[in-house]
Order: sequence, then C-alpha cells, then structure tokens
Amino acid sequence: MGRMYEDSIREEFTHQTDVFARAGALKGAQVLGALVDLVPADPEARWLEVACGPSMVGRAVAPRIGSLHGVDLTPAMIERAREEAAREGLANAEFGIGDATALEFEDGSFDGAITRFSLHHIPAPQRVVEEMARVVRPGGLVVIADHARDDDAAVAAWVEEIERLRDPSHWSCLTPARLRAIGAAAGLEPDREELVPFELEFEDWRDRSSGGKDAAALIDRLLEEVPPGAEAFRVVGEGAERKLLLQNMLFRWRRA
Repeated sequence: MGRMYEDSIREEFTHQTDVFARAGALKGAQVLGALVDLVPADPEARWLEVACGPSMVGRAVAPRIGSLHGVDLTPAMIERAREEAAREGLANAEFGIGDATALEFEDGSFDGAITRFSLHHIPAPQRVVEEMARVVRPGGLVVIADHARDDDAAVAAWVEEIERLRDPSHWSCLTPARLRAIGAAAGLEPDREELVPFELEFEDWRDRSSGGKDAAALIDRLLEEVPPGAEAFRVVGEGAERKLLLQNMLFRWRRA
C-alpha cells in the first residue's frame, strides 16, 4: 500500500485500539463464532492471521490449532494482541508488524490464513487474497470474512459516503460476487461460503471510529435518504435504540 494510506490506517486504528478490543458485538456467534467454525481443529496446524488488530479472531482460533502468527500495520494493535494473548495464557500465539499486501513469509509457510473485516480498508483487496494464497501450502485454507455490499451502484455509493464520514480509513466494501472472483483469480478453489446477517448498536458502531461523532448530523441526514434496494446495510429503530443491520460474508477456499 502507499505510505499515505498506510499512515491513515495506522492513525485510525491507533485511535480505535481500546474501543475495538472491547467491542462485545464483534465477539458474538454471528461474527466470531461462525468464522472460528471454519478453522478445522488440528493441533499441528500453523495459521496466519492477516490484519489481525487485537487478534480477536486469532485468539479464538489458537486453542484449536498448533500455532498462530498475527500481523498488522498498527503497532498499538500488535501490542494489544500480545497483551491479550498473554492474559489468556496463549503460549502458541505470536504477533508482529506486517503489511497484508506484501507479506514477509515464504511461499507455503502456513496451513491456513485468515482475516476478518480488513478488506474494506484496503485499496487493493485482491493483493491481500493473493498474498494469503501464496503463503498457504497447497491444500491449505484461506478464510475471509467481511461486510457484504449490495450490487446496486446507487446503494453502494450511499453506503460508502456514510462509512467514509465515520472512518477515514474506510476504502470500499465488496459484493459477494466480487470477492468470489478475487478468490478464483488467486487460484483458490471454493470450499464453503455463507452470508450471515448480524446487528450492531448503531451509536457504538458510529462513534468507535474517529469521524463518527463529528459527522453524526450529516450521517443522520444521509440515513434519511436511503435509496431503494438497500439490504446489506440498514439502520432500524429510533434514537439511542437504533441498530445497524449488516451481512457478514464468510468464504473458505482451498489452495489448489
């Protein structure tokens, strides 16, 4: 990634380190349990978590596997991942600084690679999937989860306006069809695919990122202008009781 965009991601996720690590909604069955279930239990397996953040996913996966290595661009997130893994007594987990688009590992170094909610922050998501496929051995697994985007261009533009007001590091969400095509282009064979609806507390989601509070009034105005056909991003309820309804796309591929 370009240096300017890397700096944007580091700045945003340094801001989010504490609140992101505490976000209870990101630990639920819909967004964490369903993903962990895609990782086969294997006490010998070596897995990589890409763009790991505080490694909420990796720390949940670690008891099922032999070892976990997590990488992230943001030093504060890596430090939090190490602290949480030590607190949980996970001796088989280690973490380091790393660029998801240019992983510093040899081909076939891992039995599996996993990432969650990272691709919508990265201008070249196909490069991330290619790198994950490269560092996984033949027959190994690549597992990805991210917010789904509706196909309709007007709906997509409306969602991205809201997302970028809230989070300056947001780039663009993918449709399931686009992510499917990226996996195929990376030489990955479909193994399992699922679309799981989930919900977040709207104000918690909005205010977790650096722009949310300042842009709250404009975001509310945009929410009054929802275009027809919005399914993958919807806000329901009133006032402080509002919920954000999203769709979590889960993909598991096998490297040929």
